[in-house]
Amino acid sequence: MADDLLAELGPDRSLLLVDDDEPFVKRLAKAMEKRGFIPETAESVAAGRAIALARPPAYAVVDLRLEDGNGLDVVEVLRERRPDCRIVVLTGYGAIATAVAAVKIGATDYLSKPADANDITNALLSKAESLPAPPENPMSADRVRWEHIQRVYEMCDRNVSETARRLSMHRRTLQRILAKRSPR
Repeated sequence: MADDLLAELGPDRSLLLVDDDEPFVKRLAKAMEKRGFIPETAESVAAGRAIALARPPAYAVVDLRLEDGNGLDVVEVLRERRPDCRIVVLTGYGAIATAVAAVKIGATDYLSKPADANDITNALLSKAESLPAPPENPMSADRVRWEHIQRVYEMCDRNVSETARRLSMHRRTLQRILAKRSPR
């Protein structure tokens, strides 16, 4: 199995991991190293761009939202410097519009967090012709609704009144929803 994976990776196994969540990126780097990749990490757009310019990798995993900007800026540099780079964009704020933007810019795939090393490896090595398998545990309708409300709330800079207006919802109803835990 390990030899099959190494053969699939090819001669250049360099991997750039860009995420501002330090514990996550360190765990992911170790997990990807065990799978045969040679990871290099960056915790900001600036550091990711610098590595992409100096040593463009064969593979990359880039978080969409970073403290100093948008991970798609790193994707653009990677696509310019190394057109054959296989790029997966990760985000905790999965939305169709950002997924489309990531793929248009040149990402190979787009995964919502939490994604584990197996999901990421499969996305990095997937062939464009194959359709992804349906998720084993898809989100419930309540969870999808809750995620959407959270995304809009974050986009409105955590302003309850503005979020309620954009969602065509009463402000107090929104406050009750935000006070509850996320559904499973």
